[in-house]
Amino acid sequence: MPLRRALPASAVLAIPPLFLGLTAIPASAAPSMSTLRFDVRVGPDRDQRCTVAADLYRPAGASRNDRAPAIMTTNGFGGSKDDQAGLAEAFVKRGYVVLAYSGLGAGGSGCRITLDHPDYDGAAARQLVDFLAGTKAAEDGTRTDLVRLDAPGDPRVGMVGGSYGGGVQFAAASVDRRIDTLVPIDTWNDLRYSLAPNNEQAPDNEQAPSGGRTGDPGATKLIWGLGFFALGAVRGVSEAETDPSRLSGCPNFPTALCQAVGESLWYGVPRPKSLSYLHSASVASYMKRIKVPVLLVQGQTDTLFNLQEAAATYRGLSAQGTPVKMIWHSGGHSGPGASGDLDLTAPDTNYVGRRVLAWFDHHLKGGPADTGPKFTYFRPWVPYEGDAAPAYGSAPTHPQRLYLSGRDRLTFSKTAVKKGEAAYRNLLGPLPTSFSEISALQNSFDDVPPADAPGGYAAWTSPALTRPIDVAGSPTMSVRLSSPAAVRSQRAGVDGLLVLFAKLYDVAPDGTTRLVHRLTSPVRVADVRKPLTIQLPGIVHRFEAGHRLRAVIAASDLSYLGNRATLPVTVHTDPNRPGVLTVPAA
Repeated sequence: MPLRRALPASAVLAIPPLFLGLTAIPASAAPSMSTLRFDVRVGPDRDQRCTVAADLYRPAGASRNDRAPAIMTTNGFGGSKDDQAGLAEAFVKRGYVVLAYSGLGAGGSGCRITLDHPDYDGAAARQLVDFLAGTKAAEDGTRTDLVRLDAPGDPRVGMVGGSYGGGVQFAAASVDRRIDTLVPIDTWNDLRYSLAPNNEQAPDNEQAPSGGRTGDPGATKLIWGLGFFALGAVRGVSEAETDPSRLSGCPNFPTALCQAVGESLWYGVPRPKSLSYLHSASVASYMKRIKVPVLLVQGQTDTLFNLQEAAATYRGLSAQGTPVKMIWHSGGHSGPGASGDLDLTAPDTNYVGRRVLAWFDHHLKGGPADTGPKFTYFRPWVPYEGDAAPAYGSAPTHPQRLYLSGRDRLTFSKTAVKKGEAAYRNLLGPLPTSFSEISALQNSFDDVPPADAPGGYAAWTSPALTRPIDVAGSPTMSVRLSSPAAVRSQRAGVDGLLVLFAKLYDVAPDGTTRLVHRLTSPVRVADVRKPLTIQLPGIVHRFEAGHRLRAVIAASDLSYLGNRATLPVTVHTDPNRPGVLTVPAA
């Protein structure tokens, strides 16, 4: 599928004209749109000049005497403001001023792609808020006085957008408290985890989205990472006339991003300095500065930014008292959504669209709209017609435990556990022998089922279920490993640590297997001599009666950089210290 995503966006503000001689945008009898360009200053010292391309949508009847709240929106990675036209047209018809703009480094906007860093993309967004407030003019002198004000220079404005257009909302709100609310869709918590995930669950309090040790690199997402890098560079070349300087050195990216790619290919994971940059461009690094209400929308079909990322942001915001609600919808970067679920070009026709409308009507228009439950998720096994609302649920979960037994069994009874060992190895060294998905290219290969080569994985399968198990959340898997080769290898530091890939299959009565949403959990094991707990991918899935659960640990995966040396591994099961698969059953 394309790397870019045409998702929501929001914002435009206004105050009375304060400067004579400059053009003010007139009120209109019908919604209208005009294209503008803005000169902005970005960087830690705000000494770098960039141009931002934007489209301003004005609602019918809005004027300096009858102002409207504003929504700002921007594109997904590699896209442009044009991708947001459908969303903008839908919300302007509902009485919002909308400012859709191209992010830095793409879509007619200058400067480099900085991964939504607050000093760059956040600073640029802040100056667009100035325009909505009426205190900044576009390059042609245009000002606006259509946006409702909370105070002089403070417009009533929210933001909405997906993926890259979701991350920028946090960056903007971290540097501009005038922004009133955010609706980030399918976006990240910490890019260190997004691009090199490590799902080893740690006992300490400071944790990554997976629950793992913060900052410890996992397995680099090879295809996603190279795809983003290539698309960003191509964008820079195709728009060199806008800002040719961004092609010098690291093409269309800051130097740290080129370093991260090179380090991953050479070492297997980025070095600490590169990881530090990725962290600084993530809400995880500046969470305490996010104070406005947030509606998090995250996709269940997403191998780029998984459900763990939204859950980590949700936990962080909730812990500090920031108003937050969360929706897990059916789609994501790795596949289309279900009908009637999420379409912001016609928001009143689908579940998530109506939730977003209600959210903005409440937080921007001040209406009494019901903004929905604190947390809800899409249940793909629930039949419905039209609007997907009946498929959403919010039932709490409880832990359902299964135990690893012998070489290849899962049992629901701890007393039935038998002693055993399961061995595997990465037979081809750094070359993969397992396939789960192909990231951004998956749509072209969706008919190719996941597979693991014999000898390259260990698996444990449950008996057929006597009743369905509905899972909503992230299962965990606790195991004990032994690997003399990995013990020797890990002495070399992070590059020598054992890498493995854990996943959970649904096995049908006829033996066919399904890897739910093709999700897998990479782990770079801190110390192979210690017990290991893995957080498996967050899923919402029904294991039907008659089906079986199969937990798998694989030595490699086609979409990731894994072990560089051949490392044989044995997984031990014992009645006194059994391995445990825990699923959050709804």
